[in-house]
Amino acid sequence: MAPRCPKCNDYVYPAEELKSNKYSYHKKCFRCFACNTGLDSNNVNPHEAELYCKKCHGRKFGIKGYGFGQGAGSLCMDEGERQGMSADPSLKSAPATAGAYHSANLNTGERTGAGPWCPRCNGTVYPAEAQKGAGESWHNKCFTCAYCNKRLDSTTLCDKEGEIFCKACYAKEYGAHGVGFGQGAGALKLT
Repeated sequence: MAPRCPKCNDYVYPAEELKSNKYSYHKKCFRCFACNTGLDSNNVNPHEAELYCKKCHGRKFGIKGYGFGQGAGSLCMDEGERQGMSADPSLKSAPATAGAYHSANLNTGERTGAGPWCPRCNGTVYPAEAQKGAGESWHNKCFTCAYCNKRLDSTTLCDKEGEIFCKACYAKEYGAHGVGFGQGAGALKLT
């Protein structure tokens, strides 16, 4: 007697059989149970009778918590509804506030906790989230231009008097001024 496919519950005959663990699947059923992506022997991750791609298997059954997101130090608001997981109702009752993880009182500017402190928001900067600029440690979210709020990195950073700027805003504010140094058709260029 032919085995039954766990996904569609029909009989699987040898000509169309793909095996994973002790289960037999049709070729058309050999897909991720969460996102329906086609699978092969290189990217299949079986979990009991269900098959998952590596990404969905990691989301549903992988390690969870701070630092285990899609990038360095990322957090995700996806609670797994797409993978058939139910959201934790205890998390819904807590109000979400921007910057809640910082130990500074943003209304009064008080510094609490151990330093170093971010010059922009006065919150404690932990090593995992530190960006260095203008001789200070900054949060990733605070490491932006003081004028245009553009994200900065070591190649686009200019500093003046303890504040950080993108190159364009720094040039506008502190660069050369006068006839021929504006922006437009009559501007001088260094060659």
